Amino acid sequence: MNRQRCFVIASLLFPTMLLVGCSGDNVTITRPRPTDQIDIAPQWNDVDSRSVAEEMVKDSLTFPWYNDFREKNHRKPVLVIGPVKNLSHDYIDTQLFTKDIERSFIRSGDVTIVAMNEERQRLFDEILAQQEFASVETAKRLGQATGADFMMTGRIGYIHQTSADGKRSIRYYKVDLEVINLQTTEKVWSATKEIKKDIVRKGYKP
Repeated sequence: MNRQRCFVIASLLFPTMLLVGCSGDNVTITRPRPTDQIDIAPQWNDVDSRSVAEEMVKDSLTFPWYNDFREKNHRKPVLVIGPVKNLSHDYIDTQLFTKDIERSFIRSGDVTIVAMNEERQRLFDEILAQQEFASVETAKRLGQATGADFMMTGRIGYIHQTSADGKRSIRYYKVDLEVINLQTTEKVWSATKEIKKDIVRKGYKP
């Protein structure tokens, strides 16, 4: 009886021990800083998203629309981040990119950022629910949201070129962003940021 029990326990433990042993020999896990640039594939990545957002936000705030608005209205402009269309054949998480843009504006402290369209709908639903379930003292009133003065929107374009032997390729991303005055529909800022990636495979000969 004891031998049978030992045999069963051994048979259950052996695969687990084998798996642990194999994984320990073949896998190395490191913890790089989130800002470190690590390219394991040529596609658009988190570093591209963050660096483009930071550079373009910084540039947008140097244009006349910003100081003109502050001088005229004696307050920071209110800005909403609109959609950024992905016109490339690559999968690009445009929501991640718009969040990087939003975060860069907030960290600058130079503008007031209001919730994006999909977020506003959830907030509106919550305020509606409060009218029924929350106390009069704590329920938030309808029609009190801050309206945006400007919207930033844009698109990401893409060109992919490959050599005849397939061993070298160029990935070219072009990000176009613009800031639009919501009252007048005037485009008060527009800029382009380009990212080019040269991928060379073993055996390529120019």
